[in-house]
Amino acid sequence: MPLTLIALFCLVLTVVALSVKRIPEGQVYSLHRLGRPARLLTPGTHMVLPLLERVAHKISLTGRTLRLDETLAIGAAPRAVHATLYWQVLDPARAETVIEGADALMRARAQTALLAIDPDAPARERNAALKLALNAVLQAHGLLVTRIDAELD
Repeated sequence: MPLTLIALFCLVLTVVALSVKRIPEGQVYSLHRLGRPARLLTPGTHMVLPLLERVAHKISLTGRTLRLDETLAIGAAPRAVHATLYWQVLDPARAETVIEGADALMRARAQTALLAIDPDAPARERNAALKLALNAVLQAHGLLVTRIDAELD
């Protein structure tokens, strides 16, 4: 009998330990219940239902960078583009659906925006136009480009 009580007590302690999630500052965890999105866990300590709920994504709210080294047909001829995009997640609820492919999404949108810019414009104006074009598209996904450093060869 005492061995059964000890095993039951250990099981209860394990379930309680698995139920507590500590979310660090600057991050949001996306929680899925039975494979479907359930809620977002903000920084702090939270209780979850073990075996029913799991952390699907750990979304960092701090800045990220994406390096682009591409050759694109900008203007009349192909030009080498070297750019660094600085971006962050503004709305984790909207970003949760695209966070795994955020770099690919950002890269594709940047390539499209680069094709529409004036290659002869000054670098500051060109970067501002790129940032504006990207943010217009990425806002719907909860993402924000904070800065772009782009050079055309």
